[in-house]
Amino acid sequence: MDEARWYVVHTYSGYENKVAGNIEKAVENRGLQDLIREVRVPTEKVTEIKDDKCREVERKLFPGYVLIKMVMNDEAWYIIRNTRGVTGFVGPGSKPVPLTEEEVLRLGVETVSIEVEYKVGDTVRINEGPLMGFSGVVEELEPAKNRVKVAVSMFGRDTPVELTLSQASIDE
Repeated sequence: MDEARWYVVHTYSGYENKVAGNIEKAVENRGLQDLIREVRVPTEKVTEIKDDKCREVERKLFPGYVLIKMVMNDEAWYIIRNTRGVTGFVGPGSKPVPLTEEEVLRLGVETVSIEVEYKVGDTVRINEGPLMGFSGVVEELEPAKNRVKVAVSMFGRDTPVELTLSQASIDE
């Protein structure tokens, strides 16, 4: 079976939630959970000040668009394309183009949790990149941003180096 990927569907503005609900209902009614896995309308919480009153409102990040994680085949395409309020898939012509892994992470559609065996203060070895083989002390750790700041001793000085989490491992 093909792997499910994220696709973007264009809808009439203001109909995003209705379209998402209709797609979910169609998937449930036809038992297509293995083809169409997830339907999302990306939103953010924003504090709005109106008439001297603070309220937290949910605002759509991409008005007019719905994100769908699905296995692309004729049946899934047909269900989505013929859902009321859908104007089409995002892609050249009418050919749906899946989002890249980088786009999915940047949009915050899926969060990838990365667990590392080191923490601030630990000595790590750099196992990738131009400083491969060097050791350093972890100064900052930002798993959500896939970053670690390591102080590497070069020429008698500590030099801060920013790496991805996978570029460093515990020094044994």
